[in-house]
Amino acid sequence: MGIESSCDDTAVSVMKKGKVLANIIASQKIHESWGGVVPELASRAHQANILPTIKRALEMAGVDLKSIDGIAFTQGPGLAGSLLVGMNVAKGLGIGLGIPLLGINHIQAHIAALFIENDNIELPCLVLLVSGGHTNLILINKDYSCDIVGRTIDDAAGEAFDKGAKILGLAYPGGPLIDKFAATGDKNFHSFPISKVPGLDYSFSGIKTSLLYYLKKQEKGFIERHLNDICASYQKGIMDSLFQKLTKANMQYEPKSIAIAGGVSANSTLRERIVEFGSNQNIKSYIPSFQFCTDNAAMIAAAGAMVFDLKEYTPLESNLYTKWK
Repeated sequence: MGIESSCDDTAVSVMKKGKVLANIIASQKIHESWGGVVPELASRAHQANILPTIKRALEMAGVDLKSIDGIAFTQGPGLAGSLLVGMNVAKGLGIGLGIPLLGINHIQAHIAALFIENDNIELPCLVLLVSGGHTNLILINKDYSCDIVGRTIDDAAGEAFDKGAKILGLAYPGGPLIDKFAATGDKNFHSFPISKVPGLDYSFSGIKTSLLYYLKKQEKGFIERHLNDICASYQKGIMDSLFQKLTKANMQYEPKSIAIAGGVSANSTLRERIVEFGSNQNIKSYIPSFQFCTDNAAMIAAAGAMVFDLKEYTPLESNLYTKWK
C-alpha cells in the first residue's frame, strides 16, 4: 500500500506484483478561494480524508488490510503538517499489522512512476522532473542510481505557472488553465525572458516578475482581450527555459532516452515538445499517463515495492523531512 500526503491531495494506492489495483485521490477544494495551498487547512483535510480514502482503495483493490505486506508513505519533502498525517497513519498500520514501513522520497517516487508502465526504459535516461515545488534534471544511471544534474535555484516551473495564473486573475490551480487558454493563443504575442543561470540549473522567479510588470504597463481590459495570447507567450517562455537546459544536458550526458515526470508533465505543450525533442535527437522518450503525473499514491507504492524487495525498511522512530535530503 502507498500513502501520499505531501501537499493538498490525500492519496492511497494498492499495488500487487507491479500492477496497480487501486489509485485513489481525494482532492481538497478548500484552497481554491485562497489562491494557493494553506498548510494548516491542508493538514486538517488530510486528517478527515485519510481513513475513508484507505477504505475506498482497499475496496477497489478487492483486498483487506491483512493482505498488505508493506506500507509505503511519503516521508518528504513536502508540508510538515500534511506529511505527519500520512506518516503517522502508516506507522499505526505498520504496528497494528506487524508489517514493514517504507519511507519514500516524493521526488524519487515521481521517477518511479515512469516504471509503472515501462518495464524496460533504456538507460541511462535523462529525466526532466517538473512540479509545483521542484524542477530538476535527473540522470537515471544503468544501475538505476540517480544523479541530480540540474535544479532550480529559486522557484519551480509549476510555481511559475500557478503564480502567473494568479497575476492574470485565474482560479487556483492556475497551471492547467494557462495550458488550456494557451492552446488558442499566439505564442509569439510577447517575448518573456529566459533565465541565464549558468550550468544546468534553472530559475523561474524572473519570468513571473516580467509578467507582472508587463501587465502593469497595459491599459484596462488588456488581459481580457488578450488572455489566450498572454498565456501562450508566458507558457512558451517557461517551456523554452526548460528545454534550453534539457538540450544542454542531453549534449553533456548523451543519454539513451529522455523522460518527463512530475505534476507539470500533464501539460499538453510539454508532452508534445518532449516527444518532438526525442524524435529530433533520435532517442526514445517516455511520458507517464495523466494519472501518474500529479501527486498520487501509485508512484509511492511503486517506489515502495523497489525498497521492499531490497529489504531497506524504515525504522519506526524515523521522522519526516520537509526538504530534499
